[in-house]
Amino acid sequence: MRRRDFIAIIGNAAVGWPLAASAQEAGRTYRLGAVTGSPRDAPFAVAMFDELRRLGFIEGQNLTIDWRSYGPRVDLIPELVAELVKAHVDVIYAAGVAATRAAQQATKTIPILAITDDMVRSGMVDSMARPNGNTTGVSIFAAELDGKRQEILIQAVPRLRRMAAIADSSATGSSQLQELQDAARARGVELSIHLIASAEEITEGIDAAKASGAEALNILSSPFLYANRQIVMQRVGALRMPAIYQFPEEAEEGGLVAYGPRLVQIFRELLARQIVKLLRGAKPADLPIEQPTKFELAINLKTAKALGLEVPLHLLQLADEVIE
Repeated sequence: MRRRDFIAIIGNAAVGWPLAASAQEAGRTYRLGAVTGSPRDAPFAVAMFDELRRLGFIEGQNLTIDWRSYGPRVDLIPELVAELVKAHVDVIYAAGVAATRAAQQATKTIPILAITDDMVRSGMVDSMARPNGNTTGVSIFAAELDGKRQEILIQAVPRLRRMAAIADSSATGSSQLQELQDAARARGVELSIHLIASAEEITEGIDAAKASGAEALNILSSPFLYANRQIVMQRVGALRMPAIYQFPEEAEEGGLVAYGPRLVQIFRELLARQIVKLLRGAKPADLPIEQPTKFELAINLKTAKALGLEVPLHLLQLADEVIE
């Protein structure tokens, strides 16, 4: 089957809902704040802004976007959130667990629109259907997809016996890591875990994985690791290690393999619509958490050739995109 499985989710029932009943107020300028590791000209951010424009929220006319990027400096997150709260933004978009927690600690009244690996499992909301509090957003199936990616990587590297996972210490729980190790062991593969807390630790963690004898890397889901993906890819390339990533776009940027939802679709089809509902007055507690329903497998044969790796034919046949 070439297209990835569609997964039924509670929050997806909201897809057909109309946008909040009331339209935006004439003459009012709305203010969207954002705390993220990515720049505002990232393709997925541009897609979100385009969709907001189509839905009637136009930057420079009735919308101001206060985009705060912490890049590799996760220590800046609380300060950036505090600035947005002080500026009285109408909605705070928070990327990742660290940014979401900081926003929740900073305000109980400003609506928070978060994107995290697992909104419930990380304790950001009470449930998918009824988030409660002032937070709603998108979950992207982190635990399930990290495990699926591990299985794909085992298939992609013949005779693999030792592998490693690079994990964001603020985003991946110990129980999830244990599940990955158990699943690897069941396949006869030894998995080592390397936790990363800052950009400075990324190269060190990858080097430690290589020194442990790992023959391949699973880069676990994390907005922080995604924002620093070029550091990851450069070091992985220098060490000639096969690696699998979170989003198909990362394979298009030079990663060997990637499996997951497309970021552009998440931001255009899910987050933009949720932002509009919140700006129009919907309460976060009344907006179910949504999840992507389409997942793609992308394989970069250029990278495979550079690594001297022959990707098994059956995996190529399953791929949605093969980059040659």
